[in-house]
Amino acid sequence: MAHSVIDTPTLGEADNRYGPTAARLVSTEPIRLGTVTVDCHAHIFVPEAAKYIAPHYDPAARPFVKYSSPQTRAINLKQDADRTLALLDPRDRVRVLDAQGIDIQIVSPAPPQCYYDVPKEHGRTVSRIVNEGVATFVATHPERFAGLGTIPLQDPAAAVSELEFVVGTLGFRGVEILTNVNGTELSSAEFDPVWAKASEIGAVVMLHPLGFTEARRFEDYYFTNVIGNPLDTTVALHHLIFGGVLERHPGLKILAVHGGGFLPAYSGRIDHAWGARADARGSLPEPPSSYLAKMYFDTTVFEEQEELKKTRADSLHSLGGRLVKGQTL
Repeated sequence: MAHSVIDTPTLGEADNRYGPTAARLVSTEPIRLGTVTVDCHAHIFVPEAAKYIAPHYDPAARPFVKYSSPQTRAINLKQDADRTLALLDPRDRVRVLDAQGIDIQIVSPAPPQCYYDVPKEHGRTVSRIVNEGVATFVATHPERFAGLGTIPLQDPAAAVSELEFVVGTLGFRGVEILTNVNGTELSSAEFDPVWAKASEIGAVVMLHPLGFTEARRFEDYYFTNVIGNPLDTTVALHHLIFGGVLERHPGLKILAVHGGGFLPAYSGRIDHAWGARADARGSLPEPPSSYLAKMYFDTTVFEEQEELKKTRADSLHSLGGRLVKGQTL
C-alpha cells in the first residue's frame, strides 16, 4: 500500500485506521510555510539487514512484542504489510513530501532495526548493513533526504567506530538510538565514550523508544505503545539528566521524539525533588530542568495545535527547550 494511499481520509473502517482519527486530522489542503520545512522524524526499513539478522535473534522476546495482546500483534503484522512500500520506496516518499509541503526529511531506521539484542559480532555487521541501506535511500534524492544511522550499543567500542563512520564517511547528521540497551540505562558509564564522541563530532542523537522494559500491565489496548513508548523515553531522559550525561557533555545534541515523553509536561517535579532531597540531587550543580532545556523535542504528540501551544510548547519555551517538526509513518 502506497504511503500516498495511507494518508488519504478514505480508509477509516479497518482495524488499523490510516485516515483521520479523534486526534489526527488529515488536511485536504496543501500547507506551505514561508521557511524551509524539515520533517525530523521518519523511518525506513532495510530488508537486507532483516534477512541477515533473522537467524540470530528472537523478535518475540522484545518487550514491545512480548507485552502485546494477540489482537495488537495481529494488527501490527497487518500494519507492517500495509506500509511496506511506504518504508521502502523513496519515489513514493518524495510524492508524500511534495503533497505535504515538506522540503527535507530526515530518515532513520525503523526502531526494530536497532539490533541491540543480538550477539556483538552480528550487531556490528547488521548495523553497517542498516546504515548502508539508509545511505542508499538518501542517495536517491539527496536534496530531499538526510540520514540518521544506527550504532551497535551492545558493544560501545564498536558503537564509537560506527558513529564515526556514519558521520564522517556516510555524511549522516547523526544516529538514532533506543531509550535503553537491553534494560541498561543510557547513563551507564560504559556508554560514556559514545556520548563523548557524539559531542566531539557534533552528531545529533535521536532517542526513540521500542516499548517499555517492564510492561506487564500494558498488554491490553495497545498500551505497550500508547503508554510504554513515551514512558520509556521519560525514564531515559531522567537518567540522562540525573546521571550527569548532559553535565559532562554539554555540547550534546539530543532529540527526544514524541514530545520528549511525559517529562516536559511536569518538569517542575524534578526540580522540586532535586532541591528537596539529597537522594534526588546526585552530583548535578544545576536544577535538572536546565539540562532538559538543552534538548530538542518533536511535535509528534497528536494534540490539537492550539492545545499544544498552551501546554507542551509553552512549557518547553519557558525552559528554553526547542520544538522541531516531527511526523512519523
